[in-house]
Amino acid sequence: METSHYRLHISNYLGIILGAIAGQWGSLIGYLLATIYVGYSVGGDYMNGAIHGAIVGVIGGIIGLILALIAGAALGGELGLAIVGAGLIISIVNIIISAIIGAIGGAIGVVIKGEA
Repeated sequence: METSHYRLHISNYLGIILGAIAGQWGSLIGYLLATIYVGYSVGGDYMNGAIHGAIVGVIGGIIGLILALIAGAALGGELGLAIVGAGLIISIVNIIISAIIGAIGGAIGVVIKGEA
């Protein structure tokens, strides 16, 4: 079960770009579109698409966590500590939501390809 790096980059870039344009909803739509592509490109059955989509979602959420930790550490002091603390809680929820969206998108991609 291998998820290529370019698929992960597509999801991150699409999420960031649409997030900058349309806020949180744009980021979620970006992840959904990217994981639909992942499900379409890996093929197989629903489970295969869902697993690959969820992997992309989890890795994207972990990258978001790392960026939040870097931003908090760069600020330093009490504000930085507050950002890191809040960032950890928010990132855990974000990883779960990204995995769910990724699994749904991956399954949709398999359906679109018509291999299921």
